[in-house]
Parts: sequence; C-alpha cells; structure tokens
Amino acid sequence: MAEPSGIRQPIDRIALAVATAGGAGLVPWMPGTAGALVGVGITVAAVLTGRIWLYVLLLAALSVAGVWAAGRVERIYGHDASRIVIDEVVGQMIALGFMPRTGSGTLATGTILGFLLFRFFDILKPFPIRRLERLPGGFGVMADDVGAGVYAFCVVVITEALVAKIL
Repeated sequence: MAEPSGIRQPIDRIALAVATAGGAGLVPWMPGTAGALVGVGITVAAVLTGRIWLYVLLLAALSVAGVWAAGRVERIYGHDASRIVIDEVVGQMIALGFMPRTGSGTLATGTILGFLLFRFFDILKPFPIRRLERLPGGFGVMADDVGAGVYAFCVVVITEALVAKIL
C-alpha cells in the first residue's frame, strides 16, 4: 500500500501507526469494527493478567496518544476519517470497563455485550455524542467514541445488575 502524500517526517509515521491502531484502520471493510476488536483484545489481555493497574495505564496512555495521533493524522486524511481508529480502540476499552464485574456476568458475555453496545452507540451517536465530534482536532476525533464507550459501559453494568437480581 502506498504511503499517504502528507507523510513528511518520521514522527508522522509514528502518528499514523497509532491512529490506525497498528494498521487496523487500513482494512478495506469496517475499519471501525477492526479498531474496536483491537480494543477488545487489549482489554481482555489486560484483564486476564489480573492487574487492574495495567488496564488503567493502557487506557490512559492510549487516550493521550490517541488525541495526539488523531490530531496529527487528520491533517492527512481529514477530520475523524474512517482510517483513524484509535478512538474506537479507546472507546471499546471504556465500554468493557473494569471486567469482569460482580454479579452473574462472565468475561465472555460482558465482552460480547460491551462490544455490540459500543458499536451500536458509536454508529447511532445519541445526544450528546454527535456534538462531541465537533470538538477541534484530536479531541473531537476521540471524544465521541469515549462518549459511546461510557454509554455502553453504563448499559452493560445496569444489565448485569438486573440479571443478577433476577437470578
């Protein structure tokens, strides 16, 4: 694949690698879903280590790196271009939250539900998520997916609490 014409410095290559989540954003079909799957993999791997601090550290580092990289790469591809998927990675990590949670939910069901709900809210963009993408630069690229992740996380937690009460 040819390198975009806006890549002029080595730092641009780093920003491109981060913004596309190591190339997941370059898949020809559903790059947002590919980015979300990267977020699932990172979260599940961090959770399986049993170290919550690792999840928090990765989420914070990817959030900061994502704002920077998305802001830099959007000058090449445009604001919130489909190839920029670091926002989906971070949003999906937020949606999956601090799994596994208490109650009847398992890692597998919580992961599937969190994935589906995140993609639903990311595509639908209910109020005020759509407004968040209007923020300038990398903040706007990242903010709407962070919002979708928060919505999905809340629905997963509420669903798991209701199921635990019923059972």
